[in-house]
Amino acid sequence: MTDLDHRYAGPETEPYAPATGSLADLLERVLDKGIVIAGDIKIDLLDIELLTIRLRLFIASVDTAKKAGIDWWETDPALSSRAARDALAEENARLRERLDALEGAAEEPTGAVR
Repeated sequence: MTDLDHRYAGPETEPYAPATGSLADLLERVLDKGIVIAGDIKIDLLDIELLTIRLRLFIASVDTAKKAGIDWWETDPALSSRAARDALAEENARLRERLDALEGAAEEPTGAVR
C-alpha cells in the first residue's frame, strides 16, 4: 500500500460525513423553532403592475406559533367551537340591544298634534 491508500480508508473516516437522522427528528426541530417561507409573484406589462401575489408560509408547532403571536385558529368560528359560541353570544347581545332600542322607541309618545 502506498501513502495515498492509508489516507482514505473508507466512508467511516470522512471528515464531514452526512449526519444521520430521521424525518421525525427533522420535523421536530423545524416545528420547535419554526420556519418561514416567503415569496412574491409580480406580473407587469409595459411597466404597469397587473398582479402582485405575496405568499407567506409559517410552519411551526402550535406552541411556537402562539409564542410568535399567531393564534387565528382560536378565534375563527369555523375552526373553534369556543369561538363559534363566542360569536353567537356576541351576535345575540347585539340583537338584544337593537330589540331594546326598537321597543323603547315604540313606547315613546310621538307628540304629534291631531
